[in-house]
Amino acid sequence: MGADEVQESADVLIVGAGPVGLTAALALTRNGVSCRIVDRNAARTDKSKALVLWSRTLELLDGLGGVERFLDAGMRAHGASLYGHGKRLVHASLDDVDSPYPFALMIPQSDTERLLEEWVESLGVRIERQVDLRTVAPDAGGVGATLVHPDGSEETVRTPWLIACDGAHSTVRHQLGLDFTGKAEPDDWILADVFVAGPIATDEISLYWHEHGVLAMFPMIGERFRMIADVGPHPELAQPETPTLAQAQALLDERGPGGLVLKDPVWLSGFRINERKLAHYRHGRVLFAGDAAHVHSPAGGQGMNTGVQDVCNLGWKLALVHAGRARDALLDTFDVERSEIGERVLRNAAAMTRVATLRSPLAQSLRNHLVPLIASLEFVQARFKATLTELAVDYPTSALNGEHHGAGAHAWLLGGGVLPGARAVDAPLVDPATGAPTTLFATLDGTTHTLLLLTGPEPDAGRVGHLVGIASALHHRFGELANPLLVLPDAVPGAVVPATMRVRHDPELAAHRRYAATAETLYLIRPDGYVSFRALPADVEHLLAHLDVHFVPADTAR
Repeated sequence: MGADEVQESADVLIVGAGPVGLTAALALTRNGVSCRIVDRNAARTDKSKALVLWSRTLELLDGLGGVERFLDAGMRAHGASLYGHGKRLVHASLDDVDSPYPFALMIPQSDTERLLEEWVESLGVRIERQVDLRTVAPDAGGVGATLVHPDGSEETVRTPWLIACDGAHSTVRHQLGLDFTGKAEPDDWILADVFVAGPIATDEISLYWHEHGVLAMFPMIGERFRMIADVGPHPELAQPETPTLAQAQALLDERGPGGLVLKDPVWLSGFRINERKLAHYRHGRVLFAGDAAHVHSPAGGQGMNTGVQDVCNLGWKLALVHAGRARDALLDTFDVERSEIGERVLRNAAAMTRVATLRSPLAQSLRNHLVPLIASLEFVQARFKATLTELAVDYPTSALNGEHHGAGAHAWLLGGGVLPGARAVDAPLVDPATGAPTTLFATLDGTTHTLLLLTGPEPDAGRVGHLVGIASALHHRFGELANPLLVLPDAVPGAVVPATMRVRHDPELAAHRRYAATAETLYLIRPDGYVSFRALPADVEHLLAHLDVHFVPADTAR
């Protein structure tokens, strides 16, 4: 290819083949968008790095169709305990969180990347390694980029969209001259990926508060653990020092429970915490996700999970806009929604870090007495666990939210049901074709909106017909944008339902209660599992008007 020739690239160029870039490739490919993924590194990471997949991330991976591979490879941690002065101050069990995955899946990032890479390649996407992005030039119609290959040759490409998943030192971000606003924290930290002999829980996270700092132990598999601890500020050092196993052991002896011996280190490292974030995740046809958009304290293990959820939010939106089935403004909701989540995660992680690293003896004493009292409150525990597992992630102010309720929506007015912008909740259902038990989540496929149609507890043929008519009107105007799901307590005599419509029974009315469906009710659930619109009584005109704002009718879509 000549130096002045421009190679037309795939629909989307993804820069960075870490967990976030690989998940972006999955989300796009499953939505029918061709993508090309490049990475400057010669191979995926061999380090444990990000160590946990939380419940909400597992739900989204399930929606993409492949959570089992991660469940098989990881270890389930069922809770966390906080210790101070040799006593357990707080214990939080995850067994009761409202998810099909009520646990923290402990899995090294090296394994997460391996599984994602295998999954991506099984879908026909080749990961191009040792390919360095040299220049980026976006304009109104696409993005030009220069790629440098391992042999030193340059390739000039043009792509409609570019997603920057190239980490905290993002080349794309630097090329566009964007401010990564924030600061570096003064303390140095150590990380030790080691094997541990001695009495310590292997199925929960253990956190130890000590007068000299904090220490945390994260179980991995068998006797392998991740230990992190702060070692105080070292302003004279340009870079944090790599610890020795003896130094790690000394910190564990000082702050831990006693009787533990570290051995066979897999990875020892020093690090500092940066708290930084882009003001906007969208810059025309360039979109940022993961560490390229936000970095923060590792407290809570939210970083990689937040990045994966960035691209699960982005994938379906970009697919619809690129196909001409949605208006360009739909991508602005990615920017607004995920930027707000980034701010929230940054704020929460910083607060947890500050509390854990208090230096004043008086402040430490107050913390150690007050935290157990506050944490004993049921609603506080519930909120903490929902935040930790990321089940609390929601978009309450999103432009994609809407609702219509009439005089019969008393339960909603009293706070029932699922609010627009909130995560859809699961419920047990029955497949009438087989009589087999199933769930609402099992019907969500991660690529298409779901039009959830609930008949109410006492349906008749007329009510069923009304809901079937809504599904028909939606299909007539917007084609395959949404896949209807009709949920009724049991078979309804005389009701006529098309053979192509999905039907589930709700004999215990569990779904009806969770969605406060006291009569014919509809919910529009986004591909990423959040409620976009709801109506009680079910009303087609308001539904169509809501969709008209961001989506293109089927007869005018290109």
